[in-house]
Formats: sequence, C-alpha cells, structure tokens
Amino acid sequence: MTTFDAAGSAGTPTPSVPTLSAGVDSLAELFVRHPERRYVMFGGKGGLGKTTFSAATAFWLAQQGKKVLVFSVDPQASLSDIFQRDIFGKGPVKIVENLWAQEIDADSHIKAYQDEIRRKILDMYGLEEVPQEIEDYIQAASAEPAMEESAIFDSVVDIVVQGDYDYYIYDLVPLGHALYYLSMAKVYDEWIGKITQLREEMREYEEVAARMRRQKEVDEDQILSELQYIRGRINSASRILTDRDRTAFFFVVVPEPMILLDTRKAAELFARFDVPIGGYVVNRVLPAELAREANVPAYLRHRMEMQREQLGEIRRTLGDEVLAYVPELERDVTGLPMIERLAGIMYAGVTLPAGGAR
Repeated sequence: MTTFDAAGSAGTPTPSVPTLSAGVDSLAELFVRHPERRYVMFGGKGGLGKTTFSAATAFWLAQQGKKVLVFSVDPQASLSDIFQRDIFGKGPVKIVENLWAQEIDADSHIKAYQDEIRRKILDMYGLEEVPQEIEDYIQAASAEPAMEESAIFDSVVDIVVQGDYDYYIYDLVPLGHALYYLSMAKVYDEWIGKITQLREEMREYEEVAARMRRQKEVDEDQILSELQYIRGRINSASRILTDRDRTAFFFVVVPEPMILLDTRKAAELFARFDVPIGGYVVNRVLPAELAREANVPAYLRHRMEMQREQLGEIRRTLGDEVLAYVPELERDVTGLPMIERLAGIMYAGVTLPAGGAR
C-alpha cells in the first residue's frame, strides 16, 4: 500500500482533507485572535492523538518565542516517548528553546504526603518516631486509589497557579478520568467549606470560653488556617480551568461513529462543569486520493467509506466548531522532526504577533 503524509513528500500523494469554510477560525487563528488564552487543554478518548497534538502545539508556540510548559497527568501518557527524552517525574525538563515538558509522578507526591503527615505527628506530639499502628494506617491510606488521584490533582494545582510560563498545554487524561479531576475542584471546595464552617463555629465557642476564663486570646487555629489555604489553592486552579477568557479546551476526535457519540456525551458533561470548549480537532483523516489507487485492500476501502460518512456527520453537527482536520500520517509522531512536521500541518505557517501572552 502506498504511504501518505501531510507534507506530500516524494513518492507519496498529497492528502486531500476537508477544509474550513471562509470566515471560520482555524486552530492557528484562534491563538492569534486570543493571546490571553494561556491555558490550553487537549482531551478526548485515549489513543486519539491528544498527546501528540499537545506536543506539537507546545512546539509551535515555543517556536513563536513563547515560554511554554506542556504537561501530562496521565500515567499512560507518552510525552517521554514523543520527545524521546526521559522526563517522567523529573519536574519541568527543557526540550528546546522556550519549551519545557513535564510528566507528573503521582507516587513521589504520595510519598511527600506521607512524609508531611509523619512530620506533623512528630511535631504535634513531641515524639521521636511515629508509632507503628499510625505508620500502618498511613501506608494503608496511601494505597487507596483516591490518594493517587488527589496527589495528581494537587500537582496540577501547583503547576497552574504558579504562572511561570506564557502558555500551559495540558495533555488531559482520557475523558472519564478528566471529568473526575475537573469535578474534584467542586467536590473539594464543598467539603472544605463545610469543615471550615464547623471550625469557625468551634472557634466562636472557644473564644467565648476564653473570655470567661479571662484568657487573652485563643491560640491560632492551625487546622482552620490550613483548610483555608487549601481551599484558596483549589479555587485558584478551578477559576483558571473554567475561565473562558484564559482557557480553551479542544476535543480530539476521529471520524468514527462511536468516538463521535462518546465525544458528544462528554461535551455535555464538560459544559456542566463550566469547562470552556474551544472547538474540535479531527484526526486521522484518510486522503481522498487513496481511493483512486489500484489494489487498495478491501478493509481500507470500507474504512474510507465509513470516514466519508462520518466526516459528513461532523460537518452537519459540529460545523464551525471544527478548527482543524489532520491527515493520518505514515508513522507515529515521535522525535522533534515529526513533532515539527505535525505542528506545520496543524498551524500551517501562521505566525503569532510579537509580545507576551500574559
């Protein structure tokens, strides 16, 4: 079978993919028109190309002179594979000029949680070592799945509230987990709000009791202070991720019926969490020219027919919300040359205006 790519290299046909109608923003034009959108998320079902799109977008922005961090919280993510660098758990790793990549190691954050809990117990009770029964509890609690998810969410909060970069490209976990992470901000906020209210009521009783005992004042409530600190961090991250002026979420889809059905359902759920959906990117579009080739296998012809029908459905249902159609490439996107090539496909030589994104 003849291979094909977006560059139309020698010996391969140039693909023909659907084009956007006049006056509709492309993915590149969206960045030009909205430089204030510093937080960019690519999401969708697993294996559709969101990690490669995240890497290519980050690379393109860095080439425009913007300071960019692309990061992933997906344990199965492959930023290390795509950039061909060992970046897992190493914090922000510089890839090229202006571009850093980071893969979050949840286990290291859980270990940090454990160490912090041990330290607080030792400080609070003046112990030299943590009692074994408490140590067993710490280990058991850390093995719970929710602990890993909490550690990942806390890592995202750390990253987005610092504001050290012009752009943050967030390679989101697959849709089901993504909805969970996005909902955690509201769940945490409600829970901490209730606990904080109880602590404040207790504080009032303590102050009354102190006045009756003629004490000068109640000692500082460290628990209440810590809860308020955590709540402030979560709210800061939540405001960023749901800010329509500063944030854009792009769904990655392929022209297949089940993917489109799942994406429509996910889009409705995302809207409930006020996630600002910036548009859709259609990946793995087979070139129409391939149908004119001789000896095309039957399975591939069937796939092309299915894609033709689904692309029509995409145009009918998503219309102007589709920002880019990306052809299927002849091999995986790994290494800087392929990342640069994909960036060229997605952003088609568009140049951002000079100046920072902030």
